[in-house]
Amino acid sequence: MMTHSNGRARRALAPDGRPAVAIRTVEWRRLFGYLRPYWRRLALAILALLLSSGAALTFPLVIVRLLDSVTRTGSLGSLDALALLLVGIFLLQATFSALQSYLLAYIGESIVYDLRTSLYRQLQSLSLDFYANRRVGDVVSRLTSDVTQMRSLLTNNLTAFLSQVVILAGSIAIVLTMSASLTLFILALAPVLIGVGGIFGRRVQKVSRQVQDQLGAATAVAEEGLQGVRVVKSFVREDYETRRYGDAAERTFQASLRLSVYQALFIALMTFLGFGAIAAIMWYGGREIIAGQLSLAMITGFLMYGVSIAASLGGLAGLYGQFRAAIGGVERVFEILDSRPSVQDAAEAIDAPRIEGRISFENVSFAYEPKTPVLRNVSLEITPGEILALVGPSGAGKSTIVNLVARFYDPTVGAIRVDGRDLRSLTQASLRAQIGVVAQETILFGGTIRENILYGRLDAGEAELVAAARAANAHDFVMAFPARYDTVVGERGMTLSGGQRQRIAIARAILKDPRILLLDEATSALDNESERLVQDALDELMRGRTTLIIAHRMSTIKVAHRIAVLDGGQLVELGTHDELMAREGLYAHLYLEVAHPTNTHTSNIARAARDVLYLHP
Repeated sequence: MMTHSNGRARRALAPDGRPAVAIRTVEWRRLFGYLRPYWRRLALAILALLLSSGAALTFPLVIVRLLDSVTRTGSLGSLDALALLLVGIFLLQATFSALQSYLLAYIGESIVYDLRTSLYRQLQSLSLDFYANRRVGDVVSRLTSDVTQMRSLLTNNLTAFLSQVVILAGSIAIVLTMSASLTLFILALAPVLIGVGGIFGRRVQKVSRQVQDQLGAATAVAEEGLQGVRVVKSFVREDYETRRYGDAAERTFQASLRLSVYQALFIALMTFLGFGAIAAIMWYGGREIIAGQLSLAMITGFLMYGVSIAASLGGLAGLYGQFRAAIGGVERVFEILDSRPSVQDAAEAIDAPRIEGRISFENVSFAYEPKTPVLRNVSLEITPGEILALVGPSGAGKSTIVNLVARFYDPTVGAIRVDGRDLRSLTQASLRAQIGVVAQETILFGGTIRENILYGRLDAGEAELVAAARAANAHDFVMAFPARYDTVVGERGMTLSGGQRQRIAIARAILKDPRILLLDEATSALDNESERLVQDALDELMRGRTTLIIAHRMSTIKVAHRIAVLDGGQLVELGTHDELMAREGLYAHLYLEVAHPTNTHTSNIARAARDVLYLHP
């Protein structure tokens, strides 16, 4: 369990992102701190609440007077005046209730905005390892459903609680002036109502947390299925995905059903106790009337206040259950807000000056998980402007090297330097501002082509935009669209072909004008014509930049100045193509088997070599 300086126990996170232990103390002061910017409106809402509650407390007294005027004096004038007064009280109550509702809606929506923006800012600041064991759908659920729960807790539930307290205290004070004995009789029922609320509240909180977790899991399944809809359709897995989501939705349904059962039982029991209290008041009050201690008008007023007391006690117990239910959402939001990036700028970190492009790995080891090293003692020197190809089997550490250069992770052991400076001595933003990444699986946002290219540099002008598109061989196909650069690319660029998406991504990188370029071979999944256009664009992009390429094709390896062969997390060979061939080591052996299979046996070896080194001819 993680502990903080304030001594409060906090929830630790399990590897799957779920809580490992429960939070012992909810930070109520921190929670209610979200109301601080709106305290003036909140104060006005509370004033309106007090006036509305005061009106609600007044009208039973008016009814008592009205009954007295009918049963004792028979005065029509008094009856008319009291009836008008009653209408006026109802009008004031309606007015103040409307004002309170508006103010609470404003405060609530403002809190939702504040929470979601701060939570999203926090999510953007977290390192990649935060997302490694979490499903995006669950994170999105925290951003939406859980934040809405916090809004209800801070506005509707809070003011309802205050309203019930005011009505309860006022009703007790008034009935004490009527009959102390009957008041004590009513209050004797309070411990029963409070005890029921406490018992059900704890259970409701636990089940509510389960509902939120299951809802997050169902959202994750839906998001995965929709994002991967092409894969789903290509494998004809529509029914499978529907069943998978149905199973997740079923688990959410079952958890919600359990919560509904507890809430229904709670409401039914509180209703029974409330009406039972009214019956008890009528029984006791009737005895007082027979004994001549109370009038019919007084017992009617007492009964109305008794109903208010019973309703307030039941309402407070119900609100307690709602508070406990909302705590699950609060915990899930605070878990995100309390997470800290594993990669952080040092206190003395400086902005990186213009990078020349010399990259040095000094005995670098790295592990995503303890005791499972991915890189082992890698030492490597890359000169400015050099193109270095990384080849090796899956899991050899190629992507890890690229991730470490971009400082998405920090080395477990050793150091990585750019132009002689340890990456950890530079701010992440200034470093990444001079690094460009083009992945094999191109990620485009669902806006226009213009917006996707300008993502490389938001302040670029139209001429720079077009120049980048031309350099990436994208301008011609963009101009063929009716909307040209304002063409909407769709979710993840689905309206474009693979080659078009890659060229948009390359144009985005060209516009950024990075000093270091990281490429996950961008042509391996393209047809020959698209590959030629993309390769020409890549040649333009790589010119004059230090480039690391995760190489999958022989054509890519040939353009590299040197080749680094990785195996089992270690750098086993390094040199030019000719040097590695002359060395007659692992690279040369595999290259020859791939390029010149001589018989069936060697053909099988060649196919295996392709799988090992991804050296596709």
